[in-house]
Amino acid sequence: MTDAQLLALLDNGLRQLQLQLPEGSNERLLSYVTALQKWNSAYNLTAIRDPKDMVVKHLLDSLAVSPLVRSGSLLDVGTGAGLPGLVLAMVRPDLQVDLLDSNSKKTRFLVQMTAQFGLKNVRVHHARVEQAQLPPQSQIISRAFASLSDFAHWCGHLLAGDGVLLAMKGLYPQDEIAALPAPFVVRESHALTVPFLDEARHLLVIGKQAA
Repeated sequence: MTDAQLLALLDNGLRQLQLQLPEGSNERLLSYVTALQKWNSAYNLTAIRDPKDMVVKHLLDSLAVSPLVRSGSLLDVGTGAGLPGLVLAMVRPDLQVDLLDSNSKKTRFLVQMTAQFGLKNVRVHHARVEQAQLPPQSQIISRAFASLSDFAHWCGHLLAGDGVLLAMKGLYPQDEIAALPAPFVVRESHALTVPFLDEARHLLVIGKQAA
């Protein structure tokens, strides 16, 4: 697809999601896709190679959760190439986003993207999540990072008392929900529709139950 066709695809998807992004966001998001393609050959950032699929499965998939993410701070664990955290940070200046990954090649890419796009609301951390030393977080998000049980176990020490885990999942993970350790409970479940993607998507909001 040409750049113009990719831009039209993104525009169409954003209309379907009913998202209005700050001026210049669309072009910046496509520049990110271009950089992803460029770095991918050497750094193996994502298994998706086709730019059209990157727009749908990376950009629109990440942006679909934006209305459900509160303003303030957001920690993205196992962020990989910056999904969804970097994408959200690019279009949500009201968010302070921390990107965490244990893969040094991926965090190197994230540092470069943060500088290239002048993102003052992004910090990049190279560490394993269970060893990360960060202040208590109000929101921690993950995209296909781990089972819900592992997500809660590994990130529990980083979560503020009233904070929430935001788990991006495909099919509704009934078995994973049943295996959640106390005191974690699912507070909300949202079925998402990602434009041009014929696959199930859910966002689960998980918090600690009061003793």
